[in-house]
Amino acid sequence: MAMLLREALGDSLRRVRTQQGRTLREVSTDARVSLGYLSEVERGQKEASSELLASICDALDVEIADLLLEVGAAMRPEPVAVGADVVGVDRDAAVVPAGVDADAAIASKVVIAAPEVHHRAATLAAA
Repeated sequence: MAMLLREALGDSLRRVRTQQGRTLREVSTDARVSLGYLSEVERGQKEASSELLASICDALDVEIADLLLEVGAAMRPEPVAVGADVVGVDRDAAVVPAGVDADAAIASKVVIAAPEVHHRAATLAAA
């Protein structure tokens, strides 16, 4: 069975905390969350809300984006090619990690197309 998001988040949070040499009590106090709940989050037993995750990351002085990148890498069993056009695979637009054969990766993986930019959204963003 694949690793659950809450388990990967908990593993990463615990790793960061222990690397900093901090206790659960210290981080729970700084994050304003109960010690028991933080322990359950670290063990992957509770799903942390985005607000709680932000508070824990602030207490650990780590960016949520960095934590999520680490979690994503831990959950991905192998490199995946990303990028496609609507009809088929666009090999020129695919993003494949260094050292991975692009043709083999694209042929063996699901390729997710990037969302199209809508003119209205671009106009609103420019305003």
